[in-house]
Amino acid sequence: MTETNDQLAATKRELKLYLQDARAAVVWKLEGLSEYDARRPLTPTGTNLLGLVKHLTGAEAVYFGTTFGRPFPDGPGLWVAGEAEPNADLWARPEEGREALLDGYRRVWAHADATIDELPLDAVGKVPWPPHSELTLGRVLLHVVAETHRHAGHADLVRELVDGATGLRPNGSVLPDGDAAWWSAHHAHVEHAARTAATAAGEQLPD
Repeated sequence: MTETNDQLAATKRELKLYLQDARAAVVWKLEGLSEYDARRPLTPTGTNLLGLVKHLTGAEAVYFGTTFGRPFPDGPGLWVAGEAEPNADLWARPEEGREALLDGYRRVWAHADATIDELPLDAVGKVPWPPHSELTLGRVLLHVVAETHRHAGHADLVRELVDGATGLRPNGSVLPDGDAAWWSAHHAHVEHAARTAATAAGEQLPD
């Protein structure tokens, strides 16, 4: 059954809401941090908070800009293509200011939202890298929603590693309201369960 225009408009609004929720979460995870903590790598592969912002800026610029013939002004360029070094879009250079990168992310939101608002979900674009797939706006929007929420989850973990801060959004934690002692006991409980299961499976565990 063919969706009506009202149904398509409602679908677009819901996808935009989910996208904006993830965008805001990523930005919020940098609040209150020092310059070092906003940039420092917290995993062996270098995952860091400001790098996630930079990466997502480039992703939206490409997917909602170049893909549909609507290039983002002053876009990231070699962050994501051409002669850029591997992972160039996943960390911030010393000369790249935090506020400038955050401002660029917010500006690309506006550019992306204009594309989403002005084109129908069945509008077809072409991604600018091999195999240069042709994708509808609906498919692209779904992809970027999923990608941004995935990286928002990365930001959750990185921020917790930085200073222990957690939460879904400001004043909106979904975690139990436990103190440090409660969380330490919970951690020990989960560790004990993991070791018990591994021992039952015959695995050799570290001391």
